[in-house]
Amino acid sequence: MKIYVGNIPYPATVNELSDHFTSAGCVKSVDRLSERRTGRNRGFCFINMESKEAAERAIAQFNGSKFQGRNLRVVLARPHDD
Repeated sequence: MKIYVGNIPYPATVNELSDHFTSAGCVKSVDRLSERRTGRNRGFCFINMESKEAAERAIAQFNGSKFQGRNLRVVLARPHDD
């Protein structure tokens, strides 16, 4: 199940995010988005957790919590309309 994580510090790496969220459950992937023109991180990512339960634990555990000095916003990702 995919979650949205916002307000991420710009220097945070995919590995740091994955390690941080592993305490809530198995992290399948981290999609850290960057600006096309500059390559700079955009301050948010999508994390694919192994199960719905792991995603719910991550939301409960990390929404509003500090990560590298910033308060994260963690919610269920909305489905993408193609």
